[in-house]
Amino acid sequence: MTDDHQALALVLFSAFVAVTLAITTWAGRHRQGSAEEFYAGGRLFSPMENGFAISGDYMSAASFLGISGLIALHGYDGMLYSVGFLVAWLVVLFLVAELVRNCGRFTLADVVAARMRERPVRIAAGTSSVTVSVLYLVAQMVGAGSLVALLLGGTTEAARTWTVVGVGALMVVYVSLGGMRATTWIQIVKAVLLLGGTVTLTALVLVRFHGDVDRLLRTAAGRSGHGDAFLAPGLAYGGDWTSRFDFISLGLALVLGTAGLPHILSRFYTVPTARAARRSVVWSIGLIGGFYLMTIVLGFGAAALVGPDAVRSSNAAGNTAVPLLALDLGGGADSTGGTVLFAVVAAVAFATILAVVAGVTLASSASVAHDLYASLRRRNAKPRSEVAVARLAAVGIGAAAIGLGLLARDLNVAFLVGLAFAVAASANLPVLLYSLFWRGFTTRGAVWAVWGGLVPSVVLVLLSPVVSGSPQSLFPDVDFQYFPLQNPGLVSVPLGFLAGWLGTLTSPEAPDEAKHAETEVRSLTGAGAA
Repeated sequence: MTDDHQALALVLFSAFVAVTLAITTWAGRHRQGSAEEFYAGGRLFSPMENGFAISGDYMSAASFLGISGLIALHGYDGMLYSVGFLVAWLVVLFLVAELVRNCGRFTLADVVAARMRERPVRIAAGTSSVTVSVLYLVAQMVGAGSLVALLLGGTTEAARTWTVVGVGALMVVYVSLGGMRATTWIQIVKAVLLLGGTVTLTALVLVRFHGDVDRLLRTAAGRSGHGDAFLAPGLAYGGDWTSRFDFISLGLALVLGTAGLPHILSRFYTVPTARAARRSVVWSIGLIGGFYLMTIVLGFGAAALVGPDAVRSSNAAGNTAVPLLALDLGGGADSTGGTVLFAVVAAVAFATILAVVAGVTLASSASVAHDLYASLRRRNAKPRSEVAVARLAAVGIGAAAIGLGLLARDLNVAFLVGLAFAVAASANLPVLLYSLFWRGFTTRGAVWAVWGGLVPSVVLVLLSPVVSGSPQSLFPDVDFQYFPLQNPGLVSVPLGFLAGWLGTLTSPEAPDEAKHAETEVRSLTGAGAA
């Protein structure tokens, strides 16, 4: 990249960071000692504001950088991520949003603990939420490193390392000083920027092909080296049965995982009523749906205009397809238009990463403080001390995400997010749905459901080709691969539901009918909701 690219993109980076720090400073002036203010922003956001914030929280680096890169490299099969991420919101809308808002206060564990013994449930659910959050954060760190490596010409590993460290430091500042209020406004600003940038790029791609989508697809297929196979299923997930099962496993994880993501569930507590939570989801479905339709155009546009070989040579996982597409659409590397458009897209992508890591870090630090710390020291834990623990937890989670992000720097960010979704669908979704809809569910069933999904999903990832046994693995020089699928969802999601069912059947305690009735009334009517 030229000096002009670097200078302009860095100016735009700096401008966004300055704006977000100003928002954080403004939000920090509000009373942050209150747990409700720190975790839920005082529950003062409107459905539209929360819908934009949910969109900003959900449309991550995996969406903007990773999905477009996968489509550019694998064609039709890369679109699975766009479809899965969008369809998942129907599960959230119809089964989760209103009920979670009525039953909980700040975290997933609040919903389950409403009718169970609190301590074992909070420890299990809190551990699961932190695990999912850290996996999700790793993907954002990898995206940040890939972006800045491209900006600086990919010549220095130190630049990628310091970028990951810098993003981690910023997310700790956002969460520690601003809490949910600052995080929400950062996500709203980011959603507007991301949607504006995506609309602009999509329009430019369609203008380049005079609105002829068929010509766009055929050009992409011609440059792919695979011909018509590029536009048909099977390029990435075809062939042997292992690839086909991987396809099913990934789809299952994407569709079911969203309803178990801690940072998405926590957003339903920032609005005053369950009706507002439902309307928030409707807003977010519209925004997210439009965005994912545009990522399909960007992915095939990158394949047609940049070419899979150029994308792969810049970043083997395809994470830089969109910035390279922007460079081409603007007129090339030596043009003013190319420089400006590349810098804008790079800045928008960086803004995307910062906003998402802020939301995920807040949700995970809330789980540490509100679930783990408060359950272990329930009698002594005051709201102000709990908030202080949440701020300290943000530092520790940031450090863990930085370390793992540096380790996984060569993997596709959409693929990494798919792993986080698999863990969320395996550990969080079963206990959530059982708690809301099964009258006979017990504390043992809840604990078994979480651990029965969390442990297998993590172990299967460690024993999969993601970690060892292939040139694309985290550790390519060793081989302890015993599980053939890259995504564990096909096995671990049913195990989570099965463990919760077995735990309930073998439980020595009878379900608390009175608590279930109270929870049912509260979830459906909102009576007594915080």
